[in-house]
Amino acid sequence: MSTAKKLIRQQFRDAVFARDKHKCKCCGWSIFQDGLVLDAHHITDRKLMPNEGYVAENGIALCPECHKKAEVFHATGTALINWSPIDLYQRIGSSHELAVKASEKLK
Repeated sequence: MSTAKKLIRQQFRDAVFARDKHKCKCCGWSIFQDGLVLDAHHITDRKLMPNEGYVAENGIALCPECHKKAEVFHATGTALINWSPIDLYQRIGSSHELAVKASEKLK
């Protein structure tokens, strides 16, 4: 992975974690509780977004257990109840449309 790509990914993670106050937006688990690592989850798969969707409007901080639940949609196309992309966007005050607009501004 190139240095530029690593920087873009780190900036995405930093922005998502700062906005979400380093807590899982679904269960409230804090990075400071157990030292486990939070994930910066792409709500809409980055392959489906302009410029790969590395924008906070398309990201949500999730603990490992909640990340597994959110990934069900990416793996199967069917979300668990309350885990659809619409649900996740609502948790962060965003939407697919806002994420696309922000992604189009990258580069």
